[in-house]
Amino acid sequence: MKRITLGLEEALRLTLEGIKPLRAENVALVDSIDRVAASDLNSLVDSPSVDASLKDGFAVVSQEVARATSEKPVPLRLLGSMAAGGEQDLQVTPGTTVKVLTGARIPFGADAVVSGEFAKEGDGSVRIGTFAERGRNILLRGSDVAIGQRIIGRGEQISPGMAGLLAAAGQSVVPVFVNPVVGIVGTGDEIVEPGKPLAEGKLYASNILTLAGWCNRYKMAPRLTIVKDDHDAMLKVLGTLCNETDAVLTSGGAWMGDRDMMAGVFKELGWKEVFHWIRIGPGKAVGFGLLNDKPVFILPGGPSSNLMAFLQIALPGLLTLAGHAKPSLPGLKARLASDLRGHDPAWTDFFFGTLQFEDELPTFHPLKTLSRLRSIAGANAVASIPEGHDHLPKGSTAYVQLLT
Repeated sequence: MKRITLGLEEALRLTLEGIKPLRAENVALVDSIDRVAASDLNSLVDSPSVDASLKDGFAVVSQEVARATSEKPVPLRLLGSMAAGGEQDLQVTPGTTVKVLTGARIPFGADAVVSGEFAKEGDGSVRIGTFAERGRNILLRGSDVAIGQRIIGRGEQISPGMAGLLAAAGQSVVPVFVNPVVGIVGTGDEIVEPGKPLAEGKLYASNILTLAGWCNRYKMAPRLTIVKDDHDAMLKVLGTLCNETDAVLTSGGAWMGDRDMMAGVFKELGWKEVFHWIRIGPGKAVGFGLLNDKPVFILPGGPSSNLMAFLQIALPGLLTLAGHAKPSLPGLKARLASDLRGHDPAWTDFFFGTLQFEDELPTFHPLKTLSRLRSIAGANAVASIPEGHDHLPKGSTAYVQLLT
C-alpha cells in the first residue's frame, strides 16, 4: 500500500495556494444577495443625510423643558410641522417648538425631541410634560453610515441586511466574483441516474446529488454527469467537462483497485497533480490538481469518505475560487458527549454528529448508526481528532464544524 505522507494542514494549504478567484462582474445591488464582494465597498454618502427625529414628537431646546413634568407642563408656541424628506425650513427659538414626524430633519435651534405621548397639543401651542435631555430621540447625520466608511470587505458575502446597508450608503451596482460552474462526475458501472429504473445490483448516484446540493448552497452552478468504468469514456467526458466548467469534482475511482482509474485519466489529460491521498479518515483518497489552470478534485466513492473529502478539501478550494476570504465551514467549540477514538495519531479523524444546545457550551453527539447515508443525512456537525492525538475523552472540548 502507498505510504501517505501528506497531512490535512499541508494539503489544505497547497489547495488554497493553488487556486485564484474567478473574475469579477458588476451586478445590480438587488441581484447581489449571497454573492461575494470583489472589492471593498465604502459609503458614498452620509446616512441619514441630516440630523433626524427618531420619533413623532416635538423639537425643543432641551434647557427650556428641564423642569417640565406632567403636573407642571411647559407651554411652547407651535411654529408648524416638518415631515421626513420635507423641504420646509423652520427654526426653533426660545419659547417655541416644531412638530416633527419620524425621519424629519431636526429644525435649526432644537437639540432634543419630546415624544408625542408626553405632550399635549392645543390651538397654536403645545404643553410639554417631560424633560428631554440634549440629543434625546435624535439620530445624528451619518449615524448609520458615514461617507467613506467601509461597509463590506473584499471576499465577504452580501446578506440581505448588508444589501440594505449598501443601499443606504449610496451603492446601486456592486462588483462581485463570478459564481463557479462546477462539473460533478459520478463514476462506476453500478451507479444509475436518479429517476431511471434500478436494476438488481445497481444503486442510485446519491453522492453527486449531495455534492450538487452543497454547490447550490453557495450559489455555484453544478453540472452533473455519470460515466462508466471505461477508460475511453472517462477520457472523453472529463476532457469535455474540464473545458466547459470552472472546476471539476469526481466521485469514485480514487483508490488502488483495478477500476480506480481517475488519477491516471487526468494524467493523460495533462493535469498537474498537487497531491493524491492524505492522512484523513474518512476521505484519505482525495486528490487535487490543476488542468488548464482549473481546479480538479478526485473524491473517493464511499458516501462518508466522499462527503468528508469534499468538506475538508474540495469545498474550501471551491470557496476560494468563488472569492470567499474565509473559505471554510463555520464552527464553534462543543463538549463531547462520548469518547472519540481514532486509529493513528499521525492522522486527522473526523466524525459526523449532532449538536445539542442546552448549556453555555453545546454538546456534540457522534452518530453511531450503521447506515452511512443516514449518518450523513442526520448530521449537522463534524468533530475531529487533530494530528498528534488518537482520542478525545468524553466531556472534553473540541472544535466542531457546522453543516447547517
